[in-house]
Amino acid sequence: MDFLKRLGFYMIGLAIGIVFLAFFLKKKSAETGTEFCYFPNCRTLKDIRSKPLSYSEEIKAMIETKELDSLDITSLLTGGDVDFRRSDTKSKGCKTYFIEGELKGEDVILKVKNCPNKALAEQILAE
Repeated sequence: MDFLKRLGFYMIGLAIGIVFLAFFLKKKSAETGTEFCYFPNCRTLKDIRSKPLSYSEEIKAMIETKELDSLDITSLLTGGDVDFRRSDTKSKGCKTYFIEGELKGEDVILKVKNCPNKALAEQILAE
């Protein structure tokens, strides 16, 4: 009986600790905007979003003609999927990534050049 009593106290303490930890981490992530990125897709997109983003002439022309909005590119960089097979991840300076996503009901691919200090959205390709 002594073992079962100790096991019960242990389980109660463990449950309280897990609830406290979940509440604390959820509150901290909501306040600071922290997200936990462990998978390569999430880490790559977060790295691109953390840098100043510039646009190529082709993208600028699409924004000026209202075919595209900067929020569309931001949504691709937030919820897109990186195609690592097509991407050039081995180059020393700037790496090129192809990000697949959906814009206005169409499947598109955003080509992004990710340099150490900045990111360049080069072109949008229809899938």
